[in-house]
Amino acid sequence: MNEMIQPYDSKMQKTIDVVVSDFAGVRAGRANAAVLDKITVEYYGTETPIHQVASISTPDPRTLVIQPWDGTLLKAVEKALLASDLGINPQNDGKVIRLIFPQLTEERRKELTKQVKKYGEGGKVAIRNIRRDAMEKFKGLKKKSEITEDDFDELEADLQKLTDKRCKEIDDLTAKKEAELMAV
Repeated sequence: MNEMIQPYDSKMQKTIDVVVSDFAGVRAGRANAAVLDKITVEYYGTETPIHQVASISTPDPRTLVIQPWDGTLLKAVEKALLASDLGINPQNDGKVIRLIFPQLTEERRKELTKQVKKYGEGGKVAIRNIRRDAMEKFKGLKKKSEITEDDFDELEADLQKLTDKRCKEIDDLTAKKEAELMAV
């Protein structure tokens, strides 16, 4: 790969990492601590991720147990969970908070599949924007005669191959997540 394309490949990889992170936040039929990654709780005046103020465990496939290290945070964690888009009511017993994940209905699975497709399409748009920015830079270099016409054509072809490869990766990740969601 041409060294001029390397920075854009890194940006595209970061985009794929963001898509994977978004997919992890979409819950399937099992309890997964990753659904809590984007939820924060106010801790001494600072918004802090739940996993930094509590231990999170999965005693069975449908339950997450959140035990704050500071007992005074129990109400704040519960409030943050209620304000989130999880769609699950936390059960607070005074020591721990339990999140019991219900079996997904067919309708909910379809809604989540649409959300996954939206995340995947957003990732592909970001990758195409990276390609557009790179092409603008390369056109500027060609205009200033810093690269030749042949170099420009080669860069354009390499960049298109990279873009196609990264978009296919996102398509594959999207299909895998959709299959996970639709599995009963």
